Amino acid sequence: MTFEPIYVRVEISDDVAGLSSCVPTTRRLSLLGLPDKGRALDYHFAERLGAIVPKPRLLLSVTNDSNDYQIEQVKTARQAAARVGADLEIVYAQDDGILQSQQLLQRIQSAAETRPNVIIFEPAGSTTLPHVARAAVAAKIGWVVLSREAEYIAELRSAFSSPVFVVASDHLEIGRIQGRQLGALLPRGGIVLLVQGPSHSKAASLRHGGLLETKPGNIQLRAVKGHWTEASAQKAVRSWLDLSTSRGTDIAAVCAQDDSMAMGARKAFEQSAHGLRQSWLEIPYLGCDGMPKTGQEWVRRGLLTATVLSPLTALVAIDLVARFLQQGAMPPPCTLIKAPSIPDLETLSRKTRAATVG
Repeated sequence: MTFEPIYVRVEISDDVAGLSSCVPTTRRLSLLGLPDKGRALDYHFAERLGAIVPKPRLLLSVTNDSNDYQIEQVKTARQAAARVGADLEIVYAQDDGILQSQQLLQRIQSAAETRPNVIIFEPAGSTTLPHVARAAVAAKIGWVVLSREAEYIAELRSAFSSPVFVVASDHLEIGRIQGRQLGALLPRGGIVLLVQGPSHSKAASLRHGGLLETKPGNIQLRAVKGHWTEASAQKAVRSWLDLSTSRGTDIAAVCAQDDSMAMGARKAFEQSAHGLRQSWLEIPYLGCDGMPKTGQEWVRRGLLTATVLSPLTALVAIDLVARFLQQGAMPPPCTLIKAPSIPDLETLSRKTRAATVG
């Protein structure tokens, strides 16, 4: 993705304007909100002039520091912030919505010269923190929600001039893709062990709804819940294996709502002493997120059969914030990012047909 530079406005007196760029000068610059007829220059040129450039301060709050998707969010957000000339602070909520609320309120109530210009956050709890959102925009801080819709967006956009918007993967469509993947891999149907995200997660709920829309009628689901980590899924599947009702269950596939949980389920089966252990390791394992070094790599190595690429929302959010600061154009209230199947559905169907013939 290409990022255009954020421009700043500077008042340059005639005597300074005529000096060579190698002569030290000091001028304070302000962020260019809306385009006007004043001079504009990028940060690198401004710094060569010796100007004091107030870079925009962004804060990114992610749910935890252990999930592969969250780790990649942070990595690419740092890269994006560097490209657009912004300072970026990362805050980890440790999967605790209350802690996240406290962390963000603390930043909002900090001194004006240190508080963020824009907060970008992925909710760690069951809500999108409406009271924190109102406190932020009242303090003239932009507010961006990742991966979940928020009912108050329209209200805040109409009452305040700060950028307020949502960037999310299309979780319903992600679930639909997983349903189609199961259809391609299990033409004869069967029982699928579904590893879901936590009950409070809107993403998990939407992915489940999409899965139910498209999975064939001859596929039955048995569900356990994890917490978007490998360890939580491994524990949940291990507990399920200990149930007497699981012992006679012939599992045809495992479908997890993220790649790390799919790997956690696989490890639980690997460590099981169950008589069906070997056959369980040969069934399809499906995940979601598709990060290059985890989900996609696990598909290449055959540890996962398929995944769904969930694009990095923080990257898109920072791009939209940068364009707002440069051009003054408000981003749309909600940007949904499409997610593809890896491998594509035709490839999965072709592999299934070849295995059946073989």
